Amino acid sequence: MRARDLLTEDQLAVVRQRHDWKSMALIAHAWAIIFAAMALFAWWPNPLTFLIAAVLVAGRQLGLSVLMHEGSHGLLLRDYKWNMRLSQWFCAWPVGVDTRTYRTYHLKHHARTQQDDDPDLILSKPFPVTRKSLWRKVLRDLTGQTGIAQRKAQIVAAFGKADWPWRQRLNHAREKLGGIALANLVLFAGLAIAGYWWLYPLLWLVPLVTVFQLILRIRNIAEHAMVGDKDDLFANARTTLAGPLTRLVLAPYWVNYHVEHHVLMWVPCYNLEKFHRFLRDGPHGDKLLVNNSYAEVLRLVATRPFDDDGDGSKVHTERRRYAGIMMEDEVA
Repeated sequence: MRARDLLTEDQLAVVRQRHDWKSMALIAHAWAIIFAAMALFAWWPNPLTFLIAAVLVAGRQLGLSVLMHEGSHGLLLRDYKWNMRLSQWFCAWPVGVDTRTYRTYHLKHHARTQQDDDPDLILSKPFPVTRKSLWRKVLRDLTGQTGIAQRKAQIVAAFGKADWPWRQRLNHAREKLGGIALANLVLFAGLAIAGYWWLYPLLWLVPLVTVFQLILRIRNIAEHAMVGDKDDLFANARTTLAGPLTRLVLAPYWVNYHVEHHVLMWVPCYNLEKFHRFLRDGPHGDKLLVNNSYAEVLRLVATRPFDDDGDGSKVHTERRRYAGIMMEDEVA
């Protein structure tokens, strides 16, 4: 379907608008919340402020992942080289992702959404599940099992195949992990210079392998689990409405407008809400798959009557993919 079949020329002009300063402002906003949350706990350390800070940091780790996703589509900056640099250094590498690796399979996801060869199909195919199964997934995420398994698999994949010469394996690992390691070293050094080195493990790494994994799982579920017709442009993804508190943690930077992103993937994230309104008020408005809340989606996907969701042999692959990363052997 062509863009002009969906919107008027004036509406297209609105959703096409791109501003480099908005992208940079969103990245600055994400890091401002992260450092403000850390400062809150450093100023008033107690279990409650730690919990608040960890949730806020994890929510902005998702925010950085969303902005990395923008970079993978070339939507952060008009200049492609600087788009990739900004995406890598300030969004992807700090949360342990590489924009180029992500882009490799993500564009296939767009081209083959919900088809049998969709690389993200494994994230939505197991649903519905039982409530017990969903709670087991929540427990694995919050206890770090998902995050640690995913990072371990990422490191193993970065060192290539066992029959490669060691020099080749080390070069491959440096290529795959070097930027991630350097960006995290810069973050650690900055906190150490400020006199708060302990905030890096406590309020960066811990949220990254726990709360962030749960938030990421919920977002993945909402986007494609139990959607409609896989061949329907307006129903093979889901838009989930979100209020201010939900946007603070689960749906930063308009990531909840997922149908709209799949319909026209070149629309910058800051125009997706406008695009949603245009579509809703247009001739295709009644076709959009929209849920009113993330709680509504979770209730929907936890309706399986029997405690058998096929975790078994697929759980390892599932854990590896929940951080939005395809391992190199899977990409190949």
